[in-house]
Formats: sequence, C-alpha cells, structure tokens
Amino acid sequence: MTDSLINSLLVVAGLYVYLSLFRQVTVRGNGAAALGERQLGLPEAIAAGLLIGWFALNVVAASKTQPAIFQTRDLLLTGGFSMAVITVLTSLLQLRGFSVLSLGGFSRLGFGRIVSTAAVLLFAAYPLLFAADGLSRRLLGEGSGRQQIVEMFTGSQTLQQRVLIILLAIAIAPFAEEFIFRFFLYGVLKRYLGRGPGLFLNALLFGAVHVHLPSLGPLFVLGACFTLAYEWSGSILVSMTMHALFNFLSLSALAFPNLLPQ
Repeated sequence: MTDSLINSLLVVAGLYVYLSLFRQVTVRGNGAAALGERQLGLPEAIAAGLLIGWFALNVVAASKTQPAIFQTRDLLLTGGFSMAVITVLTSLLQLRGFSVLSLGGFSRLGFGRIVSTAAVLLFAAYPLLFAADGLSRRLLGEGSGRQQIVEMFTGSQTLQQRVLIILLAIAIAPFAEEFIFRFFLYGVLKRYLGRGPGLFLNALLFGAVHVHLPSLGPLFVLGACFTLAYEWSGSILVSMTMHALFNFLSLSALAFPNLLPQ
C-alpha cells in the first residue's frame, strides 16, 4: 500500500514537471529558437516526408517478417546510415542558410548546466516511463521478446561486440536519434502542425521505429519527455544527454541484474 502511494506521488510529480515545461514553452512561444524553426520551409518538409516514409516502410516490413538475429554488421550499418542521414540534413540546412549550431542551441548552455538539467529531467521522467510500461503490459501483455538491441546485448559473447553495442547505445544512437527526431523532424512538424500535434506525432514515430509493440507506450512517453526537454532548454544537447544517460542506465541494469532493477 505504501509503495503504491509513493509510486502514485512520483507519477504525479513527474506529470507536474513536464506539464509545467509544456506550459512554459507555450507561454514563451515566440522565442528566437522557435522563430528559427518556423522558417523551415518546403525543402525541409520534403526531406522530413521522405524520412517519415522510409521509417514507415521499415516498420511495416518488420511487422510482416519474423524477428531476425541482430548481428554486429547490422549495428555498423545502422550507425553508418544514421550518420549519412545527419550529413545530408546538415548540408541541406547549411545550403538553405541555416546555422545548425545556432538552431540546435549547441552553444546555448554550459557543460555543467546540460548534464544537471538532463539528469533532473530524466529522473522526473522515470515514474512516467514505469507507469506507461505497466499500462502497456496490462493492455498488450509481456510480448514475445525484447527489443533487438537488448536481445543482442544479453546474448553477446565477446567483449568486442559488447563494446560496440555500448558505443552505439551511449554515444552514436543518442546523437543520431535526437538530431533526426527532435532537432529536424520535430522542427518541421511543429512548423506546419503546431507544437502539440508535432510533439505527439514525433513521439509516436519515435516509439514506432523501434518496432517493439510492448515498448511503444514507454518509448512514446520517453520521446515526448525528450522533446519537451529540448523545447524548454533550447538546446538539443540536453535531450541528447538525457538519451545517453537513459541508455547507459538501461545497459547497466542488463549488465548487473543483481544490483539494478530491470
């Protein structure tokens, strides 16, 4: 009974934090970062449409095939493809006269402020993730398996493979996914649909591309929290750091199951 009450209070506290962030960014509305995002035009919308279409095709294809064993080669291809997408998007923005560093707020906050803000906001997000996970389990069941990257990490036998997985999960994936989903796709969706619908669709797409139905709810919540953290702080580095910390804690729980809760 006491644990349930504490968990409920933590969920309420997490909701309060993120609803407060949403209210603040809505009131701020027309800041410099938002002004830059509103200037994104048709070329960016076309690029975003192509990306979303590509993701949708991959989700549909994955849902129609049996889950394959994730190999080291797949990790390298995924990382290489992500970096290629980032290079293309960065080149497009630069050709269009945008400053990627300024638009993403890369120099907006100092290192200490970025880390502390990311840690506090991730701590506030965890009760919401646990609640979403519990709701997903009730509605969808446990599912037939775990996400591919989780299966690969727990099943890896060599140190080289584990180091590669950790590098991808803590360094490459947070940078690539936050740049693509929060910085670019959310910027375009917000420009044409508005902040609320843009946040919802971006979080839904973020959850869907991981192609693991039992994790859709928690990943949707996680994506929404990352987006609000980016909007509120004005720096994409905050959501990147949150993402890296989340992946680090998740892998630590897998590597040390007797010390950390799963």
